[in-house]
Amino acid sequence: MRFAVDRLDHLVITCRDVATSASWYQRVLGMEVTEFGPHKRTALAFGGQKINLRPESASQEEWWSGVAPAPGSQDLCFIVTVAAEQVAEHLIQCGVTIAEGPVVKDGALGPIRSVYCRDPDGNLIEISSYQD
Repeated sequence: MRFAVDRLDHLVITCRDVATSASWYQRVLGMEVTEFGPHKRTALAFGGQKINLRPESASQEEWWSGVAPAPGSQDLCFIVTVAAEQVAEHLIQCGVTIAEGPVVKDGALGPIRSVYCRDPDGNLIEISSYQD
C-alpha cells in the first residue's frame, strides 16, 4: 500500500533549558506554552502544530528521540501573515539579533521573504511571509 504524508503534526527540539526556550518562543513568536503527558512535558502550540521541548539531559528511556539529539542543531522556517519588515521590527523590539534579512528565499509554495535569527540554543529560526 502506498500513502502520502498530509502534514507535519509536531516536532521535537532539544533544549539546554526548557523554560528559557519556552519563554523565548512565547515572547518572540507568540506560541502558546502547554504541558502534556503524565510527566508534564512542555510544548509550544501554534496553528495546528506543536513543538515539544526535550531537555538535553533526558535519556532515551525518559524521552525516546533521534540518535544524537543536541541543542542548536535545528533549522526551522515559520510562515507568518505579516510582512518581513514587520517581523524585523518585532525582533528588534524583542531584543533579538537579526542574523539576515529581510531576504527573498524559496519556500515550499514559491518565493518567500525571510528574516533569520537564532533561538536561545542557537537553532536557526527563519520567519517568512508569502506576502509581497
